Amino acid sequence: MKSAFFTDERCFWHHGGNYVLTAPAGGYVQPGGGLPENPETKRRLKNLLEVTGLMAEMKVRGAEVASRGDLLRVHPAAYLDAFKAASDAGGGELGLRTPFGRGGYEIATLSAGLATAALLSVLRGEHPNAYALTRPPGHHATADWPNGFCLINNIAVAVRAAQAAGLARRIAVVDWDVHHGNGTEAIFWRDPEVLTISLHQERNYPLDTGGVEARGEGKGHGFNLNIPLPPGTGHESYLEAMERIVLPALHRFGPDAIVVACGYDASAFDPLGRMVATTKTFRAMTGQVKAAADDLCGGRLVLVHEGGYSEMHVPFCGHAAIEALTGSAIRAPDPLAAALEARQPGPEWRAHVSAHIARLADYFL
Repeated sequence: MKSAFFTDERCFWHHGGNYVLTAPAGGYVQPGGGLPENPETKRRLKNLLEVTGLMAEMKVRGAEVASRGDLLRVHPAAYLDAFKAASDAGGGELGLRTPFGRGGYEIATLSAGLATAALLSVLRGEHPNAYALTRPPGHHATADWPNGFCLINNIAVAVRAAQAAGLARRIAVVDWDVHHGNGTEAIFWRDPEVLTISLHQERNYPLDTGGVEARGEGKGHGFNLNIPLPPGTGHESYLEAMERIVLPALHRFGPDAIVVACGYDASAFDPLGRMVATTKTFRAMTGQVKAAADDLCGGRLVLVHEGGYSEMHVPFCGHAAIEALTGSAIRAPDPLAAALEARQPGPEWRAHVSAHIARLADYFL
């Protein structure tokens, strides 16, 4: 069986309002530029997969929009209704940095539908694993408050749909987007059957979430792990954090499936992160979690696209992750590899980050 790749052109048609980076235009902020969450990063990934031939090694699939029932397991009716009404009226903004145009509701629910279809297809044995090229992203969206470019929590909708269908009970979500997965954390805060793990740049976004002390509540206590890492962490330390914290946590939990919130904004060339990750970082991390899925849950692994805002570099990072996911021998050599290697942290900084990771690992034991 081939790995699956879920995509839909309509997701590239999502658009926001008059922003410049993350600030609304107006006053002294000159219009132009738009949000960094734009379609080109995702479209160029798809294009690169087609040009290298890696796309031909996968089963390309689409999906229907997430059903109202699927959405209601995560988002209250009042929020969905307000979103739909604003979308029908021409668009707007309901939370923080989440602008959308006419039809934005349908596109966001399609994005959730792609994530859901990808997870269900793997759990039904139709594919060994899958990648969902979702847009808009979802991991910042809480149940009733969209933020950080995220309107519907795609992964949460997919996880709840899988549980409701009886296809999985215990699901682990590993989020390596450079920003804290605050929405996913909040949605599963009291749930002992969903393990949420977020590796992120410390105090990037949101500023007030993502601390190591946030472990969940009630029966869900201990099932949320935050791994805040310092700016400049680099390739080797990312893999160390995976080895010392993420993989042991997955083995303790014993999931029926693993979902990755697969953001590429830890890339050294991303405008919204400072983590100095490389294409080989994403290839290696995908390989690590794939090996864990093989050991723990029959290889049932789904990568769901989240952030990543370098139009030039995201396609190469995504290609590297998909190389590892599929086991393909096809490569897209990173034209910036030499520059990235030259920017990797030196031994003193790596030792500092290693000590930080060791403290986190001890905290979680």
